[in-house]
Amino acid sequence: MQRRDFLTGAGAGLAATALAACGKKEQAAAAGELPTIRWRLASSYPKSLDTIYGAAEVMAKRVEAITNGKFQIRVHAGGEIVPGLQVLDAVQQGTIECGHSASYYYVGKNMAFAFDCAVPFGLTARQQNAWMYQGGGLELTRELFKDYNILNFPGGNTGVQMGGWFRKEVNSLADLNGLKMRIPGIGGQIMAKLGAVPQTLAGGDIYPALERGAIDAAEWVGPYDDEKLGFAKIAKHYYYPGWWEGGPQLSFYVNIDKWNTLPESYRQAFETACMEANLNMLAAYDTKNPQALQRLVAAGVQLHAFPKDVMTAAQKIAFGLYEEEAGRNPIFRKIYQPWKQFREAELQWFKLAEASYTNFLFGT
Repeated sequence: MQRRDFLTGAGAGLAATALAACGKKEQAAAAGELPTIRWRLASSYPKSLDTIYGAAEVMAKRVEAITNGKFQIRVHAGGEIVPGLQVLDAVQQGTIECGHSASYYYVGKNMAFAFDCAVPFGLTARQQNAWMYQGGGLELTRELFKDYNILNFPGGNTGVQMGGWFRKEVNSLADLNGLKMRIPGIGGQIMAKLGAVPQTLAGGDIYPALERGAIDAAEWVGPYDDEKLGFAKIAKHYYYPGWWEGGPQLSFYVNIDKWNTLPESYRQAFETACMEANLNMLAAYDTKNPQALQRLVAAGVQLHAFPKDVMTAAQKIAFGLYEEEAGRNPIFRKIYQPWKQFREAELQWFKLAEASYTNFLFGT
């Protein structure tokens, strides 16, 4: 009986082992059936801006790792395939399969694109993530992008940016009159209403423009990236906060026709990798910016807060602009109204918990 029991048990064990082996073979076969796909990604940024540009590399490497090398995405810096500010157009047209950019570059097409990135006096990085992932923002912005044959994914955030580099101090609202400043997009529109003369310049053109006096001030990103471009050598007055970019989100764009050809497991890999890149960029900036700021101050940079009258006037103009746009642009209005409600609720919560806690820490 014991021998029979042993043989029975051994047989069951062998059967289980055989079934497991068959299962592994089937999995391997299924994996082998997945196609090898190679995509190109166009970034809006140069390789020298390693944190912003690097987000696309983080995403691409993770996708390749998850798919065992089957789904490969080659990242190209701005200008290699298409100019940095034409990434959305290239993805829309299918010139490239995917891209990495900031959606407020494309407000000339529709001002509603700013909600996928940042609007002045808008959401912080954490609030932007909350709105996009849980507050309905992703669904709303995807309705807009669908008209351009694009599927958008959050792909990074810089956190609150700095207010820029100024040759002379800004002590009041009057000091902005006639000031020539590199500041594009909606922030530039608001600065114009404050009396400044906004200029749109690519990153590589800012330093020489400051150097020869063609502009009086310029905004870029924050200490880590600004230090690389050398603005401190020319303009010593560094202002904060960048009220036009309280939590600017970068995005990955995918051509919908190309997306529809992907196996489901590749889609899941892509989406997961985008979320990793989104988290990683903010963590990198929060680590690198304090160190860079210390170096800049040690080199003689003077830090200034924008005067209160500048902040107050700019915010009033900003929301007046949004209300006007909502009145004439139904797509903008469809996103703006729920976004505004979400923002108001977030501000109440953050004022109660986050602000009270951090303000205490700052005072200790």
